[in-house]
Amino acid sequence: MVGGTAMTLIAATVQAFFTDRLVQQRQASPQTIASYRDTLRLLLTFMHQRTGQMPDRLDWDDLDATTISAFLNHLEDERRNSTRTRNLRLTAIRSLFSYAALRHPEHALLIQRVLAIPPKRSGKRIVTFLTATEVDALLAAPDQARWEGRRDRALMLLAIQAGLRVSELTSLNCSDVTLGAGASVRCEGKGRKQRAVPLTSPVQTLLRAWLRERAGHPGDPLFPTRTGRRLSRDAVALRVSTHATTAAQQCPSLLGKRIHPHVLRHSCVICTALAA
Repeated sequence: MVGGTAMTLIAATVQAFFTDRLVQQRQASPQTIASYRDTLRLLLTFMHQRTGQMPDRLDWDDLDATTISAFLNHLEDERRNSTRTRNLRLTAIRSLFSYAALRHPEHALLIQRVLAIPPKRSGKRIVTFLTATEVDALLAAPDQARWEGRRDRALMLLAIQAGLRVSELTSLNCSDVTLGAGASVRCEGKGRKQRAVPLTSPVQTLLRAWLRERAGHPGDPLFPTRTGRRLSRDAVALRVSTHATTAAQQCPSLLGKRIHPHVLRHSCVICTALAA
């Protein structure tokens, strides 16, 4: 009992949030569902590291506004997430708590305090992009003797040439790539808008080799983990950051830039010019 209220575990509500709220009621896109799932995975991992509690034993009283604020600070201070990413994680949490408010009125005050956590203001960002030399250095950074290195090079080149968002990259399946005449990559962007982006010859060559090595079924992720799972947004960001650090050893101008997946999208014009 806490403040006269019986313990209410979060597990059942979290499951219903995905199956009932997101899938059935909102018919959320796969990208939204994946983003919300990653947010809750990070939150549950944070709680386990902080308290030792397993996810199936967490109660709503464990997730008060102070704890959620500490988690958001953890994202920025320890995981080095941007303000935008921090606010996206907060949006997912607030969506879950809004759903929980209807199911657990006994926790109304706690839920209200979490919903009152404001998004963090950020200054107007300067758009960062890579020069031709920096693109070359970044693409040369992954170790081509390793499977992950060959995957990462194909992923980054496709992101740069096609101008894809990280959510579009992670949701790609093997069948979304068409090679040969009319070569293109088909993806689903914001608002579930479908688009097909033409592929240049260098990208085709690299993707053809990757698809042959990948040897996946049509519905399998184009860029998987070693165990075949779909890469998360955070995993892609970590790979890009790691390769940027390596590339900076040969290209010092990269030292002054914070390289993340969206920078690859901004560099689309550079890569198109290189392939022309």
